[in-house]
Amino acid sequence: MGTGSRKPGRRKAAGAALRYEHRPGRPRQEQREERGNCLFACLVIPVFLLLIAPLILLQELWGHAIWGDFASSWPGGAYALAATVGACVPLAFAAFVAPLTRMDWKAGRLRSLGWAIGSLPGLGAGYLIAGVISTTWRPKHQKDWEYGCYSRGGPCWVHVEYPYLWAVGLLATLATTALIIAALVKYVRANRPTPPSTSEP
Repeated sequence: MGTGSRKPGRRKAAGAALRYEHRPGRPRQEQREERGNCLFACLVIPVFLLLIAPLILLQELWGHAIWGDFASSWPGGAYALAATVGACVPLAFAAFVAPLTRMDWKAGRLRSLGWAIGSLPGLGAGYLIAGVISTTWRPKHQKDWEYGCYSRGGPCWVHVEYPYLWAVGLLATLATTALIIAALVKYVRANRPTPPSTSEP
């Protein structure tokens, strides 16, 4: 009697998993994701090489001249140059980030584009500072510390001649960062709107 109560010709509903697998449009979405991932992977290496190549060229072409000749003629010597470079790190970062915080594409695309262009000098300065710092990086393995590394102005020579160069630069970076933060906090407090007074006259 149990089999006679079922209506003849009625198909059993397909499982949820089967309906999900055969949903139209899903293969195209997967193909788009795969193409996007492939395009991203293909762009990573060229962009990385484009960013790192100027640093390598600066180190190879002008590294010896910066610390071997230019640093000695800098007012205060090489340690003063290291302090100057360290102090410029947060300044360049602030010059790059500050215009970007003013961007608002919904308010105005042309104005936002102008702020984006205004951040380029800070980016260029940061790139130049990174290049100067990279000229003091010794090769990772000591077996690569050949004559060129120890020649005047070379990275190994810099560490031998000025052993506390990194500490001076780091302290200058931290001190300048602290001053920028203090000035920013003071500016925000000075421009904070005063709440209305609730006291009765």
